[in-house]
Amino acid sequence: MSEPMKLPVRLAAPVATVRRALTDPAELRVWLAEHAEVELPHRYEFWGRHTPEGDAPHQRLLHVDDNTLRFAWLLDGVETTTEFDLRAEGPDSTVLTLTQSHFDFAAAMSGGGIRGVLQTFWSLSLANLAAHLEGDSLLPKVDFTSAEMRGEMLIDAPAAKVYESLTDSAQASAWFGYPIGIEPWVGGRYAMGGFESGHAAKVVDLEPGRRLSVDWGPIGVSTWELAESQGKTKLTFVQSGFDEQNPPYDAWAGALSGLFELRRFHEMKDWQPIWLPAEVPGLKPEVAQATS
Repeated sequence: MSEPMKLPVRLAAPVATVRRALTDPAELRVWLAEHAEVELPHRYEFWGRHTPEGDAPHQRLLHVDDNTLRFAWLLDGVETTTEFDLRAEGPDSTVLTLTQSHFDFAAAMSGGGIRGVLQTFWSLSLANLAAHLEGDSLLPKVDFTSAEMRGEMLIDAPAAKVYESLTDSAQASAWFGYPIGIEPWVGGRYAMGGFESGHAAKVVDLEPGRRLSVDWGPIGVSTWELAESQGKTKLTFVQSGFDEQNPPYDAWAGALSGLFELRRFHEMKDWQPIWLPAEVPGLKPEVAQATS
């Protein structure tokens, strides 16, 4: 078995507040899952359309104390292990480290096997936990029962500024947490890892200040559409043109999680990403939570 995946994140709340968000079923139903039931120290379950293989609860509580929560999670016939570890960084700051066993990097790359979505599923979930704790609106969740991939969010910044951060390589690399090379014209490259990485998608539609579409090949076309809304920007994000019998849930979750930092990038005066250096099998640590 490979080394477990680790995703550390800095949360703007004390440990007790974060622990309550992790263990209170009402709060779990806000940021994590459609359904959740918790009876500590015996039961910890979540399921529903926003959970991989969420037809029923497949978790088994293994351990819980003031700083640690660990549970087994049966996925694709394999019992994986998930752990939340909480450490106080200050009176109003907590470092949460999510550890997940049996993450299948090969499945993430090929689109085969539900365990391939675990890295981006947890990245999106932790971004929504951070938004929940900050009292901000949540990102769209992945619906694992649907092939429709469309979400909206409101950003407190002018559309021109948001568009610039979507099409300027330096700004996009900053908020996404991973080098991105962008040639902002139709036919230009959109290169995850930078222009030297050899993995470049293609810009297939662009309307300055309004719209950008990028063709990723088998996982389809990503489209960002912007509209002014009372001095703010309404951002609509769509993934289309993929095999609907095999929706790219991992890529969709990763792209959605990136939008959390896009919003914070524009709305926070002294913006710093919530993500800390991570460890994901098959990925360089600095890009683990950024891969989509």
